[in-house]
Amino acid sequence: MMGSSCLFSFYIFSKIGTVRIKNKSYNKITIWIRIGDRLNYSKDMERCIAFIEAHIKEKITALDVAQELGYSRYHFCRVFSSCKGMSVTEYIRHRRLSLGAVEMLKGRKIIDIALDYGFETHNGFTKAFRKAFHYSPTQYMARMAGYKEAKNTFEIGGYMMKPMIIKKDAFKVAGYGIQTNIEGTNYTRDIASFWSYYEGENLESKMYEILNPPKHGEVGLCVPSSEKGNVTYLLGVIVEDFSKITEDMLTVEVPEAQYAVFTTPPVDTSQDEEQKEFAEMIKATWKYIFEEWFKESGYSYDESKLDFEFYDERCHGRVDTVMEIYVPIKNYN
Repeated sequence: MMGSSCLFSFYIFSKIGTVRIKNKSYNKITIWIRIGDRLNYSKDMERCIAFIEAHIKEKITALDVAQELGYSRYHFCRVFSSCKGMSVTEYIRHRRLSLGAVEMLKGRKIIDIALDYGFETHNGFTKAFRKAFHYSPTQYMARMAGYKEAKNTFEIGGYMMKPMIIKKDAFKVAGYGIQTNIEGTNYTRDIASFWSYYEGENLESKMYEILNPPKHGEVGLCVPSSEKGNVTYLLGVIVEDFSKITEDMLTVEVPEAQYAVFTTPPVDTSQDEEQKEFAEMIKATWKYIFEEWFKESGYSYDESKLDFEFYDERCHGRVDTVMEIYVPIKNYN
């Protein structure tokens, strides 16, 4: 999945700044060029994320990143928050915690990870980790029991974390989609073609710009439209109402339900633009759910509800790329 693109109007000016990282200084001149009244903030956000990743273990601030891009601190913070749905400080902390979680799975000691990523104490790291992921590092490791770093294997059963069981209120989704038939031979091809169209036409940026959802994250779901296998495949965002939708958009009201929420095992997509391994991991996770998990779970699939996939900033070309699968369940009778 991609992150939302952000394009704004702005005027030319040049700026001279100094970036300081770990006692190193970089004098630089950045010139912003106005082209057709628009700056490509998407490219700047890519540079921003690359800079953060390169210095993730160092003491960096919003000002450091702003100066690297040639922005004022205020304007950079405003643009970053609009594009990423969180402050740059929150993003850096979350990335450190996410990467720390990956290193825990490799067997590193929590105190070593904490110090490596800028936390002064074991307790400080644990407190921040719990706030971000709702589990302590110890509880996280217990949930990920059996996980091993698996770069080129999809033996999900040995690595799959236990799902969270939650109740979720009804919500509304609006976005773009297609009509297809789940029983037909073209179903998989239709979905793949839609994804190509979605990316090629930059529909994600268009969707975020028009709908301005309260939170970042895309929902992918299939909605049955007849008993003959006809379905609507929709990729959209969660909205408060349908007042902003356009004629070419589709809408779905997802009913409240009890879900088993699966997070796919981390995959390194930082060098994989097509995210083929990530796609295979998602398929393998669905296979695991229906072939393995349900047998021992004590639950059955609730066919009166809707399952869906959820993609957020955790699936954007990272070393720990993951997404979530929400499966509606009911107690087995």
